[in-house]
Amino acid sequence: MRSLRAWLRVARLLLVLTVGLVLAAFVSLLERLPGRDWMPLRQRLTCWYLARLTAALPFKVKVHGELPGQPMLWVSNHVSWVDIPLLGALLPLTFLSKAEVRQWPVAGWLAEKAGTLFIRRGSGDARMINAQLATHLARGRSLLVFPEGTTTDGQGLRTFHGRLMASAIEAGVPVQPVALRYRRNGQACELAPFIGDDDLVSHLKRLFDNDRGVAEIHFLPALSSAHQDRNLLARQAHAAIRAVVCEAQEEAAIAA
Repeated sequence: MRSLRAWLRVARLLLVLTVGLVLAAFVSLLERLPGRDWMPLRQRLTCWYLARLTAALPFKVKVHGELPGQPMLWVSNHVSWVDIPLLGALLPLTFLSKAEVRQWPVAGWLAEKAGTLFIRRGSGDARMINAQLATHLARGRSLLVFPEGTTTDGQGLRTFHGRLMASAIEAGVPVQPVALRYRRNGQACELAPFIGDDDLVSHLKRLFDNDRGVAEIHFLPALSSAHQDRNLLARQAHAAIRAVVCEAQEEAAIAA
C-alpha cells in the first residue's frame, strides 16, 4: 500500500512537471516578442505553478503570521530545494539562486524561465547582482534570498551574508524575515534537508516513501532598511529567524 501511494505521488509530480515545461515553453515564446517587460507575468505564472507543485509534495503547509502587503526583500533560512516552491506559492516572487542550479536537468531550465537570478559564488559579481535586485525591488517586485548561501539541516543557522541586504537599503524597501521549519511526528524532520552530496532523485524518493511531514512558514515582523547598515540588518534578520528555528531544540534542552 505504501509503495502504491509513493508511485501515485510520483505520477502526480511528473504531471505537474509536465505542466511546468509547457509554461516555460510559453514564456520562451513570449521572450521573442520585443518591447515589453514580461517579468510581472513570469512572477504570476510562477506563483500559480509553484502552488500546484507544493500541493504535489508530501508536506502539509502551515503559515504563521501575515503575508507582506507590499514589495519586500524576503530573507529566509535555507533547508532544501523544497523551500522555493513553498515560499513561491504564497505570493509572486523573484528568486536569487546559486549558479549551479541552472545546470540541474529540467529544474534549472524551469528556474531560468521563472525569472530566477543566478549568482556564482566567489565570482565577484555581487555588486552587479545587487544592482539587479535593487532594480526589481524599486519596480515593486518582491524578492527572495537565502543569505546563508547554502542549505543546512534545519536545526541551526549559518552566518547571513550582509551584502545581500544592500539591495533593500538601496531600493528603500523593508526586509521580511521568514523562518522555515520542517517537522515530522512532532520532531525536526530529517528527510526534508537537501544537503551535502544529496541528489534530487534520491531526495524525492526518500520524501515519497514516507508519510507527509509538516512545513511551517513563519512570517516575522518586517525590518526597516532605512538608514541601516547592511551587516546590522543581516544580524537582525538572523536573530529573528534563529529564535524560531532553534526554538524546539532549546525547549528540548531545557526539558532535559
